[in-house]
Amino acid sequence: MRKKNLIGLLPSDIYSWLEEEGEPSFRARQIFQWIYEKKADSFFDMTNLPVALREKLDSAFSLGSSQIKEIQKSKDGTVKFLIHFPPQDNVEAVLIPHRDRRTLCLSTQVGCPAGCTFCATGLAGFRRNLTYQEIVEEIWVIEKETGMTANNLVFMGMGEPLLNYENVHRALQVINSPEGFRKGARRMTVSTVGIPDKIVKLGRDWPEVNLAWSMHAPRDELRNLLIPLNKVYPLEQVLRAIKEYLAVTHRRVTIEYTLWNEINDSKEDAQEVAKLLKKLLIHVNLIPGNLVPSSAFSPPSPRRVKAFASVLEENGIQVTIRKPRGQDIQAACGELYRIYG
Repeated sequence: MRKKNLIGLLPSDIYSWLEEEGEPSFRARQIFQWIYEKKADSFFDMTNLPVALREKLDSAFSLGSSQIKEIQKSKDGTVKFLIHFPPQDNVEAVLIPHRDRRTLCLSTQVGCPAGCTFCATGLAGFRRNLTYQEIVEEIWVIEKETGMTANNLVFMGMGEPLLNYENVHRALQVINSPEGFRKGARRMTVSTVGIPDKIVKLGRDWPEVNLAWSMHAPRDELRNLLIPLNKVYPLEQVLRAIKEYLAVTHRRVTIEYTLWNEINDSKEDAQEVAKLLKKLLIHVNLIPGNLVPSSAFSPPSPRRVKAFASVLEENGIQVTIRKPRGQDIQAACGELYRIYG
């Protein structure tokens, strides 16, 4: 019989298994501590459990299915991990240390179906959704490998999280649970190109989890070029969903806008962005584009980036120009691409 992976399993499932085995429920808390705090990779290391229970656990479960195949370290401290899920799938995840913050950028799919034309992941194609346990396991293997505890999680790696909503939802349950990783909802951010019904659902299910919207263009004809999925979910629908999300959560939404030279970075583009976003509770992150070998787009000059930001600020919109991290190891925004094992 194939063993079930215990990493990332919903706490309720572990309680149910213990009950079926005639074991007291308090053993669950001990098991959770061994998994999420001590990162045990053998049931026989769980020394405060009876030997008979350790043997039962070893017969029924495994501890993880993934393997870190490669680690790359940037000169700026960013670390990229190539994680292999048998039999033949890879994802990349990125750890970004900054002072007392350790942000972990997680993948939610092997590849991405959104097909953004400036993004290496989108251009690599789509293989499958990650399961909720695989999403959780990204955190587990990286924290175990590095000895660091991530205090910020961003679902901004490979994939469109809201096209894998149920698995992302369950992963959030485990990550946020007092019996899981115990990471606060306000320390987590889900990024999306804009899936309207799932934006609203995220707001209702997880009102304290942060939302980031990858906007990238103020007009449908331009956004269709950059984000083909915009043909299915045009700007008007996404903006309507964001307004509903804001009405439910009353939490600021981050607007991600990647700038490409003479594509979407003119002052006129900035004025259109400002017109769409004015009066909304938002903050704009401007991201100078990162070169992707299979894409024809190039990043703008710092002067054009600052000019774009100035137009937004003149319209009363809060703006941050994001400093790229991990460019020398292809770990920056839009550069993750290794999906084949």
